[in-house]
Amino acid sequence: MTDRQAKLLTTIIEQYAEVAAPVGSVLLAKLFNVSSATIRNEMAELERSGYIRQPHTSAGRIPTDKGYRFYVNELRENIETTNQPSRNTKAIATRVSQSGEPALAIKSAVDSLVQLTHNLGIATIGNQLYIAGYSNLFGQPEFVDPRHAREVANLLDNLEPWLQEAAPNEALNVYIGRENPIGRSAGVSLIISRYRSPYSDHSYIGVLGPTRQSYRSVMGLVEQTGRTLEAVL
Repeated sequence: MTDRQAKLLTTIIEQYAEVAAPVGSVLLAKLFNVSSATIRNEMAELERSGYIRQPHTSAGRIPTDKGYRFYVNELRENIETTNQPSRNTKAIATRVSQSGEPALAIKSAVDSLVQLTHNLGIATIGNQLYIAGYSNLFGQPEFVDPRHAREVANLLDNLEPWLQEAAPNEALNVYIGRENPIGRSAGVSLIISRYRSPYSDHSYIGVLGPTRQSYRSVMGLVEQTGRTLEAVL
C-alpha cells in the first residue's frame, strides 16, 4: 500500500465513523486537494486489495474488516496510549478510587467507559460479566436489522465463557468483525483490556460497539482504564 493509499484509507475510516454513511470521491478529492479521478483510481486499488467496499451502486465506499485491521495495527504502532493519561482517564481514576469495594470500582469504570465511548461497556467481576449501555449499542444504525441484533445478543450470551477459555493476554486486545469468535457477522468490534484484580489475574474491562467507531480514542481509553483499575485495586 502506498502512503497516499494508507492516508486515504485512514480518512475513509475516520469520516465513516463520524457520519455513518459511505464516503465519496468528491469529498475525498477536496480533502486531498487532487482530482476526483485520482481519488477514484486510488479507491479502486484499495477495493481490489480488499480494504474498502462499495455497499451500493454509485455510492461511496466503506471500510472492510481488513481495512479496519490495517488501521488498528497502524494505530498501535504509531500512537502512544500508555504514558499520557488524558483528562477523561484522570476523571475515571478519581471516580474509581472513591468507589470503595472492588466490585463497585469496576462497575464505576465500566459506567464511565459507556458515557465516554457511547458503546456498550463490559467487565468481568469474579465469575460474572457486568454489562452496561445496551441503549448505546442497539441505538446504532447498524443494528436496526434484527439479524444483526440477534448476532450481537448471541455474542454477549457467550462472551464470559469465551473470555475464560481464550484468556486474551495483552493490555489491549481488539477483535474486529469476523475476528470475533462468536457473532462473526454482527459487525461489531470488541476492545478489551486485561488487568489484575482481587478477583483474578485475568480480569477484563472494555467496550463492544459497531466496527464503525473512533478506534483512535477508544483504544487508548480502554487500555488506560485497565491500567487505572489495576493500580487502584
